[in-house]
Amino acid sequence: MKFIAAFRFLTVIPLPFRRQPAPEEFGGSVLYFPVVGLVIGLLMAGLYYVLDRLLPGSLATALVIVAMVLVNGALHTDGFIDTCDGLAGNKAPEERQRVMKDSRVGAFGVIGAVLLFMVKFAALNSLPNNLIYATLILMPVLSRWSMVYAIMAYPYAKPEGLGTTFKQHAKWRDFGIASIVVFVVAELLCWWMKLGFIYLSGLFVMAVVWLATLCWSAYLEKKFAGLTGDSYGRSTRSPKS
Repeated sequence: MKFIAAFRFLTVIPLPFRRQPAPEEFGGSVLYFPVVGLVIGLLMAGLYYVLDRLLPGSLATALVIVAMVLVNGALHTDGFIDTCDGLAGNKAPEERQRVMKDSRVGAFGVIGAVLLFMVKFAALNSLPNNLIYATLILMPVLSRWSMVYAIMAYPYAKPEGLGTTFKQHAKWRDFGIASIVVFVVAELLCWWMKLGFIYLSGLFVMAVVWLATLCWSAYLEKKFAGLTGDSYGRSTRSPKS
């Protein structure tokens, strides 16, 4: 049930299960976040394989980015836009949180989203063919893994909200197991890409992502007096958590 809860939370793909997860199942579902990321990555790699044979390469890349947004119900984009709006200007943490709750999108959120997708497109479009598939698979795995670390390592900024369920029921053991899963996936993909130094490359990629997550989360904690649902990986679905 924890995997089903994670899958429902991180994607809009329907499942034939109607039972709603209990709070402890929902909170403990962070264990399966990287596994859901792997499913998404495999879907995106398969989609790119088909599109690349039917369309010009740059158009195939653009459509895969669109598919990434659609498959998770734009929850990453929503969280990123709200976070950009909250970071704008010189405000107290409480005021920044109020800005993030506002359903209206501000100029900083729009600018941030445009720049984000420009960088995503340029990064993917510049990859050689022997790296694009492994990258499409590994990106969602690492990003969901970084969410788990942010949830575990940083305080929740508000007394209530969707993120409190994760904080109350997620355990460091879950992060440890998730890290082992990510390490195995990263090593296999690095072996597939023939990067060399096989027993170090997966750890290196994870270390870079962890360091980026550490720095960005620490910055957000300072600005918002903790993290919120939107800032957990810039990727938690509203209701304005």
